[in-house]
Amino acid sequence: MNATDTIEPAEAAFFGTLAAEWWDPKGSSAMLHKLNPVRLRYLRDRIDSEWGCDPRARRPLEGRRALDVGCGAGLLSEPLARLGAQVTGLDAAAENVAVARAHAAGQGLAIEYRHGGIEGLAGERYDLIVSMEVIEHVADPAAFVGGIARALAPGGLVLLSTPNRTPLSRLALITLGEGLGMVPKGTHDWSKFLTPDELSALLEAAGLTVIDRAGMSFDPMNGFALSTDLTLDYFLAATHQATNEA
Repeated sequence: MNATDTIEPAEAAFFGTLAAEWWDPKGSSAMLHKLNPVRLRYLRDRIDSEWGCDPRARRPLEGRRALDVGCGAGLLSEPLARLGAQVTGLDAAAENVAVARAHAAGQGLAIEYRHGGIEGLAGERYDLIVSMEVIEHVADPAAFVGGIARALAPGGLVLLSTPNRTPLSRLALITLGEGLGMVPKGTHDWSKFLTPDELSALLEAAGLTVIDRAGMSFDPMNGFALSTDLTLDYFLAATHQATNEA
């Protein structure tokens, strides 16, 4: 299998152009900064629930390997490292990887960043794999999920987030979000969004079991929050099926 089977070159090039502003909370990646607290809350809820972590523990991922697929410049990789994980960040854009390495070094964080696709991991296994707002940008979602499943260690946990393919997501993310300049124009292709059932089917076909779904809602007064409404954007959590020995 070619190491770039799931990488869409145009998408990688597009996000590479945003690398320099990735860590600017008021720059082109401002929306990601607003999403990050909700991502981290969901992540913490799931690891505490699935692995019996103490909710008060500051480093609940100590001793675990984590993979951040489509890591960008490290907005999620760095918190994972601070939670105690040995983190590998993987991104299709070399520009993002360069910025991520420089920023982590400036923070004194030992994170391994790599440029490439999920297929290039060569049999490595991770206890936790996260991929937030990425699958809607890949060339082959089924191959992407298959690569994630192969990289997941027995007993491991996968957390994904992505926009739902609904009229609301088209209005909020493209008509308003891109139209009003809240996110860079061209960020989204609504036709590539996956519904929760479609993504769940890909995960199940790859030998994983979906164990949780949660929505991400937006309130102009309070910003983003976890929700039971999956209409706009959603999270899926999955683990290996009990019969999966891979």
